[in-house]
Amino acid sequence: MILALDIGGSAIKAAWADEPDAITPMGRIETPRTDFAAFVETLRGILAAMPSRPEAVSISICGVTDIETGRMICANVPCIDGRLLDAELQAALGLPVTVANDADCFALAEAGLGAGLGHDVVFGIILGTGVGGGLVVDNRLANRRGGYAGEWGHATILATSAGTPPVEIPHFPCGCGRAGCVDTVGGARGVEKLHMHLSGEARDSREIVVGWAGGDPAATRTMEIYVDLIAAPLALAVNITGASIVPVGGGMAGAPGLIPALDKAVRSRILRQLDRPLVVPAQCALEPGLVGAALLGLDRFAYA
Repeated sequence: MILALDIGGSAIKAAWADEPDAITPMGRIETPRTDFAAFVETLRGILAAMPSRPEAVSISICGVTDIETGRMICANVPCIDGRLLDAELQAALGLPVTVANDADCFALAEAGLGAGLGHDVVFGIILGTGVGGGLVVDNRLANRRGGYAGEWGHATILATSAGTPPVEIPHFPCGCGRAGCVDTVGGARGVEKLHMHLSGEARDSREIVVGWAGGDPAATRTMEIYVDLIAAPLALAVNITGASIVPVGGGMAGAPGLIPALDKAVRSRILRQLDRPLVVPAQCALEPGLVGAALLGLDRFAYA
């Protein structure tokens, strides 16, 4: 049995798993963000609530493990930032612990139980508040020790002209310290920023995508340029990784018509010729962070 945890800045979701198709959610609890001792006690409380003591703890988290130092980089949960989290939790809980990025766990969930089932290379992407991604090869994470594989949202590669007719697009500054990253326009806040630049209107991303679905000219122009901007770097990622399926999660994935439009634009830009969808909606019904953490833990501990 594996204890799977999905740890975000606001809540910790928990589940226990005996098999990939036997994952039982246990509910959620508020994340202690600034007190590491309280963070550990919260995990001990979850362990105590399990039907029996697990073999290991597997964690999906809103952060990245530095592959050279092993330390966490996690702004949303300050009490774990900079820590050797897996080693410290292993000592505190008395169980083996593995930790992976939440976008990586999303990709792992889609590869194992979702849209990527049966595919050798799965590139799972998140279009939410921002942009993220994870790469799974033969049902295992490409970056098993941590690192940034799959993070297509951060590189200065956006075009500065897009749409038909073309319009100039500035390289907006990114939270990572660079400018022109996919993340600056690819997520919900990016759509709002792009719409403001193009139309001068301050509109919520949901209003923009609804307007697009309803034929609103300004919203339609924004979303056409949005698809043009992010399709090129996504196609590049597909060419580099050889992914045969790209499941999409996050709030933007639910925008009517977005995934088919993005799929068409990406397939027109890649080397491989496909007569089936490549960019598809995520299909994993259960929380993908929990599922990915469970699959990771089962692979590393239960079946090792």
